[in-house]
Amino acid sequence: MDVFMLSRIQFATNISFHILFPTISIAMCWFLLYFKLRFDFSGHPVWMRIYRFWVKIFALTFALGVVTGITMSFQFGTNWPGFMETVGNIAGPLLGYEVLTAFFLEATFLSIMLFGLDRVPNRIHTLATALVTIGTSLSAFWILALNSWMQTPTGFEMREGVAFPIDWQAVIFNPSFPYRLSHVLVASGLTTSFLIAGISAYRLLRGDEKKAPRKAFQTAIVVAVVLAPLQAFIGDLHGLNTLEYQPQKIAAMEGVWHTEKAAPLLLFAWPDEEEKTNHFEIAIPKLASLILTHDSEGEIKGLNEFENNHPPVAPVFFGFRVMVGIGLLMLGLSWFAAIKLFKKQKLQPLVLKVFVAMTFSGWIATLAGWYVTEIGRQPWLVSGVLKSADAVTDIAPVNVALSLTLYCCLYIILLGAYIHTLFLMARRAIEIEEMTEEELTNVHQQKLQQGGAA
Repeated sequence: MDVFMLSRIQFATNISFHILFPTISIAMCWFLLYFKLRFDFSGHPVWMRIYRFWVKIFALTFALGVVTGITMSFQFGTNWPGFMETVGNIAGPLLGYEVLTAFFLEATFLSIMLFGLDRVPNRIHTLATALVTIGTSLSAFWILALNSWMQTPTGFEMREGVAFPIDWQAVIFNPSFPYRLSHVLVASGLTTSFLIAGISAYRLLRGDEKKAPRKAFQTAIVVAVVLAPLQAFIGDLHGLNTLEYQPQKIAAMEGVWHTEKAAPLLLFAWPDEEEKTNHFEIAIPKLASLILTHDSEGEIKGLNEFENNHPPVAPVFFGFRVMVGIGLLMLGLSWFAAIKLFKKQKLQPLVLKVFVAMTFSGWIATLAGWYVTEIGRQPWLVSGVLKSADAVTDIAPVNVALSLTLYCCLYIILLGAYIHTLFLMARRAIEIEEMTEEELTNVHQQKLQQGGAA
């Protein structure tokens, strides 16, 4: 392969591995804050047990997210120097804001959150948890502001081939930013909900009779029940926005080759870019037009309108269906479990096993959606401003191939170790003798007294 394709594969490998961990840590913070507040207000020790267990998983996830994020910034210089040369005046400050307002906030209070539970007054520890939670969400805000700007750039002007910001408000709050930010935050919530539900179901299946896994499972299900339909609504709005600003991406997602009215929704097909057609179509008549234009006779532009200026069709087409398919599965499974819990019916072992199998389903949906977003922007690195081929490095392909191989080997090991550690922690949570409810209640009372004195 040439250096362009190798660099694309390497960046895709790095971002694919990195995004797994922020997708969990962003929402995990909110869960932890909820668990901590429930303990503070109720005094029931079960919420502290839940907090103590999941804060360890958060710490591991956060650490891997930080480490893998460092390699991302290196590649802007090593593999894509044309990116910073052309749009560095915009990308640089946005990344800097993320460090100054989000990462510093997280780094400052993370140690209190992780190690200060028995060392600082209770109210200080809760405040530290809240500030870390805000920091993780701020991080998502700035990163997605940059990514959204690359999709729908506004608020800048070109001077001698270099982008200069002229309106930072327009740069940050570009047309796709609100939809992309909300879509990612809700996806994080769903991913973490199924992670918590899956690990809790694993503990229940192994005979853990304590209240903690049951309470954690119920909390995760309630969150998933709310977020799954909300994600469908946001996704619809996001699709309408994409149709307006990136119609070629929508055409690839829907497999529409020629501009047509009353376009069918393809449940399955095999796109053929050489013949510019689909094979083995399973379609619902007029539904794509109805969803995208809110008119069953609405017109959708086909890929033929964009000649060679459209993304590869197959990965965008299939990625979109994987994302939607898993989303529908999450919706159905969470609502089924919620109805059972509402009726106070015990979940059968088979249902719990399905939740264990779905533990990391959010990762698959997130990656599929990310591929739709990023591959769907091609051949542009910044839509209408900078093509990917114009930003790539000119170093020897063998250098990129070597680093790519090393990255892949390391990431496979780290991913396996991470998943193994999570289930190992779940097993040990069953085996290790925990504090009695009376002991935890006494600790809580002491912390409230310390907080009052402070």
